[in-house]
Amino acid sequence: MQFGIDRLLAEPDLRKALHGKRVALVAHPASVTAGLVHSLDALVALDDITLTAAFGPQHGLRGDKQDNMVESPDFTDPVHGIPVFSLYGEVRRPTGQMMSTFDVVLIDLQDLGCRIYTFVTTLLYMLEAAARDGKSVWVLDRPNPAGRPVEGLTLRGGWESFVGAGLMPMRHGLTLGEMGHWFIQHYNLDVDYRVIEMQGWQPDAAPGFGWPESRIWINPSPNAPNLAMARAYAGTVMLEGTTLSEGRGTTRPLEIFGAPDINARDVIAKMREIAPHWLTGCALREIWFEPTFHKHVGQLCHGVHIHAEGAFYDHPAFRPWRVQALAFKAIRTLYPDYPLWRDFPYEYELGKLAIDVINGGPALREWVDDAAATPADLDALTQTDEAAWDAVRALWLY
Repeated sequence: MQFGIDRLLAEPDLRKALHGKRVALVAHPASVTAGLVHSLDALVALDDITLTAAFGPQHGLRGDKQDNMVESPDFTDPVHGIPVFSLYGEVRRPTGQMMSTFDVVLIDLQDLGCRIYTFVTTLLYMLEAAARDGKSVWVLDRPNPAGRPVEGLTLRGGWESFVGAGLMPMRHGLTLGEMGHWFIQHYNLDVDYRVIEMQGWQPDAAPGFGWPESRIWINPSPNAPNLAMARAYAGTVMLEGTTLSEGRGTTRPLEIFGAPDINARDVIAKMREIAPHWLTGCALREIWFEPTFHKHVGQLCHGVHIHAEGAFYDHPAFRPWRVQALAFKAIRTLYPDYPLWRDFPYEYELGKLAIDVINGGPALREWVDDAAATPADLDALTQTDEAAWDAVRALWLY
């Protein structure tokens, strides 16, 4: 099993097109080789590549920004002496000055397979800037740890944002390299684009179902600590738009949820009553936790752990977006006046509820808040979107 970076390092012929070019790298802490050498160091060590700049996405090249929506500054790499530009600081889109530092940019980012994960949008913004400035973009591909399943409502036109780069469902089932091909077609971009594909990736193979057992998990962002989180994230990320804790400030963020003023045992029971068929493929466990930062810091929370792991995990059956939607529905049923939706400028989007920005439209929230709406009603909306996307993305699967 080889990732794109491993192939680029091992196969000199792949690098011939980079000879004599100024090369930049977009990376984060999970951008490492099979031997755990950071891609920046590995590329600098090659005598046939000239690395002139690097870029860091959200949370920074170093992954040092623990909380969400914390910006990173530009800096000069202290080892290699090259500029490191932040794509989550003063700007989200690379500027002309940044683009002038290279001819070809290599994007080596570990994605989580979810529309809202902002590395997807960073890829799009780099493609658009490269098309404008006549630069080349190469993706050094990596696995989608959530695998190939598709789930969730498609983002509606007009709801594009930094957490919604295009009209795709929440769980898209593509690698970042494949996503680049879709962006180019969807947005009609004229850009020199190349993917260094993986070799030996088996996204349907147990037990990883997207993540190869031979590779060590390294957090692509500070609150992405393991494979189980990556599997659950397409659902649990919606918690960022609520007053419920998503477990930031604990050791299992985005696998758990809770609050000081809910009874988690009752919530689990109500979820099983409303839509037991949405809970297949995982296990729900009642927990207590006290966040050390972020929502409900220092308060005892009663919560639920979504276990997408071990003998409980069924890859094709697990539907994290529906599991989390069901939790919201259960809370709304048990506590009709619960202040569930968090009102703040999520990813700097003004005048829109965070839950709607996350879902690319209001449909999920409206379903939760409508006491008469049933699981079948949400399925009727979502299954149409899922089938349509499944047909579209089939063009780009390798």
